[in-house]
Amino acid sequence: QPCLWHSTLALLLLIVALTTSHPCHHLRIHDPGDALQLLQRMAPSTTEPCNLQKPPFFPDTLLLRNNLHPHQAAIIALCILQHLFHTLSTSSPHWNTQARSHLLNKLQHHIHHLETCLPNNTTLFKGPRNTLITINKYFRDIHLFLHAHNHSSCAWEHVRLEALVCFQHVDRLIRRMK
Repeated sequence: QPCLWHSTLALLLLIVALTTSHPCHHLRIHDPGDALQLLQRMAPSTTEPCNLQKPPFFPDTLLLRNNLHPHQAAIIALCILQHLFHTLSTSSPHWNTQARSHLLNKLQHHIHHLETCLPNNTTLFKGPRNTLITINKYFRDIHLFLHAHNHSSCAWEHVRLEALVCFQHVDRLIRRMK
């Protein structure tokens, strides 16, 4: 009996060590408020009234799944951040350049941390396929939206507001990784 007890205790300690040593368990967008403030600072000083046709909206159905494995949440968060980086890297004369550069640096930092906490052999295609397809379509629609509205100040303002929503979703996904 004592041998079984010691084996069980050793196994329990090993499981705890393995779960807490997972490089993603401590990950968090260090200050989501900072990214949101940078997005606020990026806004143009004057905004014209906007009456654009249906801007794309983040597909909330993606994040209603409560059964996401932490690894899947990490892959989805990484995919969203990479798309955000690509979208916000597109030059917009309507935004504060310094705030945009600072935000892009922060995004790159978070992308790097997520990439390092995922196993080396992980690819985005190993994530939930329908979810990744939907995210890809959403960001493609954002680029089409910008193009359809000639990258106007108003269109970029819609994109900036969508980026705020994306950051909130990424923060929720990262919380699911714990």
